Amino acid sequence: MDPTCRPAVIFDNGTGYSKLGFAGNSEPSFILPTVVGVNDSFLKNLRQTDASDNSNWLAQYNAGVMADLDFMIGDEALTRSGGIYSLDRPIRNSQVENWDTLEKFWQQSIYNYLRCDPEEHYFLLTDSPVTTPESREYMGEIMFETFNVPGLYIAVQSMLTLAAGYSTPKSDMTGVVVDIGDGAPQVVPVVNGYVIGSSMKSFPISGNDVTHFVLQLLQERGELIPPEDSMETARKIKELYCYSCTDIVKEFERHDKKLDKYIKLWSGRKPRTGVPYSVDVGYERFLGPEIFFNPEIYCTDFTTALPDLIDKCVQSSPIDTRRALYKNIVLAGGGTMFKDFYKRLQNSVKKIVDDRIAANTARLGLDVKPQPVEVNVASNPIQGYAAWFGGSVVASLPEFYDSCHTKEDYEEHGASICRTSPIFKGMY
Repeated sequence: MDPTCRPAVIFDNGTGYSKLGFAGNSEPSFILPTVVGVNDSFLKNLRQTDASDNSNWLAQYNAGVMADLDFMIGDEALTRSGGIYSLDRPIRNSQVENWDTLEKFWQQSIYNYLRCDPEEHYFLLTDSPVTTPESREYMGEIMFETFNVPGLYIAVQSMLTLAAGYSTPKSDMTGVVVDIGDGAPQVVPVVNGYVIGSSMKSFPISGNDVTHFVLQLLQERGELIPPEDSMETARKIKELYCYSCTDIVKEFERHDKKLDKYIKLWSGRKPRTGVPYSVDVGYERFLGPEIFFNPEIYCTDFTTALPDLIDKCVQSSPIDTRRALYKNIVLAGGGTMFKDFYKRLQNSVKKIVDDRIAANTARLGLDVKPQPVEVNVASNPIQGYAAWFGGSVVASLPEFYDSCHTKEDYEEHGASICRTSPIFKGMY
C-alpha cells in the first residue's frame, strides 16, 4: 500500500518525556520517560577478560550483540534500574547527547509500542528551536538508513504548538510560545510560521528544577523521604498538589490561618522494603511554581522572572509584530500545567506592559491615552503535549506528504536536505 495512504507517525522526543502516536489522533498513543535501560553486564564481563586474546573473538562478538539487543525504554527501564541495567538519557536540556541511545529508543518505540513497519509510514519528528543543522542531519541519517522510512518531516516544536490551533479560533501562526518542560525552557516568538531567532530567550529554570526545589523544601522541613525514592516522590507531589498563587504573602497568611484545609498528605511505600511512609505537603504547594516568578528564592545567579523575559522577547521583536505577539502567548510543556499558572502569567505580563505605557505617557506629557495593548495567555488541557498534537494536525493535511523529504531525495542529495523543512503556506 502507498505510504501516503497510511497515517504518519509522530515522535515528539523531549528531555523528560517522549510522546508517540499517529497523525489524526487527538492525543498520543504513549507518553514515555525518555530513558533507555541497557544490560551492560555482557560488556562488563568482557572487560575482565583479556581482550588481546584472539581466541576470545567469538565471545567478544557475542557479548557486543547481546548488549545491543538487551535493552528497554520508558517506565519499564525505570523499574529495572539498578543491578545489571544502567539508565541512559539520550536527551539533556533539549539537546541530543547520545545518538546511539536515541536510536535504541526509536527502535523500541516503533516495533514494541506502536507496532508498525517504518517502511510503510511517513514520519514527523520534532526538534528544539536551538537544534543545530548537524543534529537534523543525524536524525535524517538514522531514519533513512536504519529504519528506511519513505518520508520524513522535521518540525520546530514552537511552530507545531501554534499549529495546534487551541490558542485562537483560527491560528495565523503568530505568537509567543512559552515551552517549559524538563529540559531547557524557551520563550520563542513566531511570526507567520517563522521563528525570530534573534528575539528568542532562554529561561534557566525548568520543570525539573521545580521538582528539586519541592524536594529541598521537604527535606529542610524534616520530612522523612526514602533517598532512593526522593525525586519520584517530589515529582508526584509537584504534579498532584502544586499550584500558582496570585500573591505569595497572602498565600502564606491563608495557609497559616487554616492549616488543616491546605496541608495535603502524600502516602507511599519504600521501594526496597515496602514499608509505608507519609509526607505532609504544605507551603511547597505554591512555593514550587513560584520560582518562575521569583527565581531568586531558588537560584541567586538568575533573578529575571518569566514575565519579564516574555516582555523582553516581544520588545526585541519587530515593532509591527508586537501587538500580535502579546495577544497570543501560548503555553506548552508539563511545566506550565500548574493550576492558575496562565492567570498569574497573564496578569504579570499585563502589568509590565501597562506600567510601561503609563510611564511613557507621563514622560512625554501626552493628553490622549494610547490604545491599550491586549495581553492574552492561552491555556488548554492539551498543552502538556501541544507540540505532538500540532504535529498530528500538520501531518493530517494533504500538503504534508508533498512537503516531506523522501527517501529518493535523501539518496540523491544526502542528509543536508534535512537541515530545513518547508512551511505549509496553505495550512490555514
